[in-house]
Amino acid sequence: MAAKSNALQGLTVFERGWLSSNNVLIHGAGGGATLVDTSHCLHAEQTVALVQHTLLHAEPQERLVRLLNTHLHSDHCGGNAALQREFGAELLIPPGLWHAVQRWDEQALGYTPIGQRCDRFVAHGRIAPGDSLRLGSRRWEVLAAPGHDPHSVILFDAHEGVLISADALWENGYGIVFPELAGEPGFDDVQSVLDLIATLPVRCVIPGHGAAFTDCEAALRRARSLLARQRADPRHHARHATKVLIKYHLMEERRQSWAELNAWVSARPAFARIFDEQERARGRSMQDWCETLVHELVARGVLAVRDGVVLDKA
Repeated sequence: MAAKSNALQGLTVFERGWLSSNNVLIHGAGGGATLVDTSHCLHAEQTVALVQHTLLHAEPQERLVRLLNTHLHSDHCGGNAALQREFGAELLIPPGLWHAVQRWDEQALGYTPIGQRCDRFVAHGRIAPGDSLRLGSRRWEVLAAPGHDPHSVILFDAHEGVLISADALWENGYGIVFPELAGEPGFDDVQSVLDLIATLPVRCVIPGHGAAFTDCEAALRRARSLLARQRADPRHHARHATKVLIKYHLMEERRQSWAELNAWVSARPAFARIFDEQERARGRSMQDWCETLVHELVARGVLAVRDGVVLDKA
């Protein structure tokens, strides 16, 4: 879906499903277009088609010369490799995981610990907080946005008041706070980024997931309310995060037996840590915990169970 408004003149926003990030195509004003974030590798063919169609019908026609990732979670960079093959575009990434990308260390990149797929890509340059990027007819400030991911950045066009917020701010919250799942503090960073956004003259927010929106103040209130609840009850955040990652895994696998899914959950260090710290004392097994979470996802209509097999539902 492409969304436009006056503030988004010269931009095309592809709003994707919740398990693939939105893509922001910044038209090049004669200098070639830039795509911010590329979604999951399972959806790479669709991403390529969306970009091809939009560039073909642009006035004047233009080519994709640059990819830019706000952070390197697999739902934001999984299409990098396919887009590089198709368009030959250079890729700019935040600096924190530069060396991990160069040697393609899936452990350091976080894909192995949570068992996610990401096609290998090549990074050509870095963008860092404090940088100012001229993309198309706009100038974007690169701002640090730790919390959801320690290395994430967001982009702000002060002239038009457009914020590409990645997973630092959605209309109704923000992304999982991954450091907290690893036993590292993250909620304070979420607070700091929300405070930073509150200082910006934002007219329109393009989030990493969900439709673009204009009431940033209301979104910040909802995000701060969520943060207060998560700080008060970290177990709630951890259970929510585990369910999201189970759903994400089933999106990749499409179907798994109970035995396969329980084995996958048991092999994830983050889940083992959450279980040991928050669930084991409740007298349940890890298998019981996993199956309880799956049944909660089934009740929400996002998974199904048939004949001992857990199935993804789009």
